[in-house]
Amino acid sequence: MKRATLTLTALTLALALTACSKGGKPEADKAAAKPAAPLLLAPEDLREVGQSGLIGAPIITGAIQPARRADLRAEVAAVVLQVARDNGERVRAGDLIIRLDPTAIRDSLTSAEEALRAAQQSFEQTERVLARQRTLNQQGMISTQALEDAEVRRNAAQSELAAARARVVTARQQVTRTEIRAPFDGVVSERKISVGDTVQVGRELIKVIDPASMRFEGQISADRLGELKLGQPVAFRINGLGDTEFRGKLARIDASANATTRQVEVTAEFDDRSKAPQVAGLYAEGRVESADRRALVLAEDSIQRQGDTAFVWKVDGSQLKKVSVTLGDRDERRGEMVITAGLQQGDRVLRSPTGNLVDGAPVQRVAAGAGAASAVTAASK
Repeated sequence: MKRATLTLTALTLALALTACSKGGKPEADKAAAKPAAPLLLAPEDLREVGQSGLIGAPIITGAIQPARRADLRAEVAAVVLQVARDNGERVRAGDLIIRLDPTAIRDSLTSAEEALRAAQQSFEQTERVLARQRTLNQQGMISTQALEDAEVRRNAAQSELAAARARVVTARQQVTRTEIRAPFDGVVSERKISVGDTVQVGRELIKVIDPASMRFEGQISADRLGELKLGQPVAFRINGLGDTEFRGKLARIDASANATTRQVEVTAEFDDRSKAPQVAGLYAEGRVESADRRALVLAEDSIQRQGDTAFVWKVDGSQLKKVSVTLGDRDERRGEMVITAGLQQGDRVLRSPTGNLVDGAPVQRVAAGAGAASAVTAASK
């Protein structure tokens, strides 16, 4: 009886296990047959492999400055009556910016004009006297010496008249110089005086710059002077404008180096002036591109390392491929690595790959803002 019970129990267990295996097999097959959800990639998730001629290229450091700028200084000594424009305000050529007190200068002009009238009258009188002396001399009524004395007096009066006219012109110019006007269309910069200040001749009052004429003015080591040529491309970044890269061309190379720093002044014009910042004095740093230094480069954020090997995640059609790369020099300033093997120009790789990626995984392109960075997948739709 006991043996029969054991046999029945074993049979029941075998049937139960068989039923379980038959019931679970379709579920496992179904899970295995389900395709993996594609990784959604937006444009901001990808980075294109490009070429650069900046690795080891000459470095330029300097600032963004306007080509057209004017330091307006006082040409007369006077008190400031009005400051019509402040820093950052736009002006048109001829607009009044500063007005100085013209009272004392107008008095000088009045005095000069009176002196001119007196000199004019004196000259006219000596002219009449000379004319009479000539007539009398021709009639033999006066000596030649008397005639010559009249000519001397006329010449002296004529010189005094010319000097009086010059003093009037100078006085009138001084009056006009009490009004400081914009020399060209631009923006007021660095106002250094206020109403009530007494200014002396030569004191700096205000600056006017033309924001449309911004350029990169910097210095470069004289040791690299032999690598420079006018027209060479220049790539640079500007402090305060993030990672935006600006491009320009070398427009000027000074003929002499600084005796102290042994650096040479250079100027680079923006390729697109409309993208240039409208603020002067911003620090900038860049490199002069050289054709013989061009190489494939990629930002370090896109490169992953495993021991002594390095690899990237390349988007190949609709699949994600793990590609080994050989690295060259590193650009410390730009955070880029030279790629000597493994990639070609134009290849697209993940900008900031994570550790959960699978070689051969399917990918799907989506619109900006809906990529892997936001953890959105097709399966969640």
